[in-house]
Amino acid sequence: MSALRLVVFDVDGTLVDSQADILAAMRHAFDIIGYPAPECQAVLGIVGLSLDVAMARLAPDLDNRAREALVQGYKDSYMRRRADHDASVTSPMYPFAREILDRLHAEPEVLLGVATGKSNRGLRALIDGYALNNRFVTMQTADNHPSKPHPSMLLATMAETGVAPQDAVMVGDTSYDIEMAQAAGMRSVGVSWGYHSRDAMGRANAFIDDFRELPAVLDGFWG
Repeated sequence: MSALRLVVFDVDGTLVDSQADILAAMRHAFDIIGYPAPECQAVLGIVGLSLDVAMARLAPDLDNRAREALVQGYKDSYMRRRADHDASVTSPMYPFAREILDRLHAEPEVLLGVATGKSNRGLRALIDGYALNNRFVTMQTADNHPSKPHPSMLLATMAETGVAPQDAVMVGDTSYDIEMAQAAGMRSVGVSWGYHSRDAMGRANAFIDDFRELPAVLDGFWG
């Protein structure tokens, strides 16, 4: 019997292009407190971090109370957009993401997971929007763990599934994902279509430019 394998995915910038939702929610959050919103690239640069850590980086001059207001404003705005707009419009899945999730899910020895800077509520809204409820056996969010690149999320995915680090892989688009995997003793795959450059993800064990390349990369890891 083959050993169980675990493939853990980041969400924003890896499975879905959520920058329209992220940028709109961030602008709204900053508008609420009357503080200039950061530039687009600055916002995309913090995608993947927990919101409290992200706001501290985007608005270091604000006090804790103001940053807490930013976090809540962002969450409220994001959920309103999820209620008012179809996920496929404002957070479309990247090409072939769904097909590869389905293909990996169909392999009995492969388990799928998620490790994301989203909140439980935000992740659930996206999962429901794409009817992915039965795809992931472990889902870790910023509500229950320190921010990436701390390895807590990935350690939890392995604990929940019983998969060893050498049989687990993290797939993500940011340096935070790659550093998190390294800290957890897992291999990592960087994707080229997300929010960080390939140079920023230089420590990844492999890179892909198309989701259809992922199964072959995984086969290369595991033989």
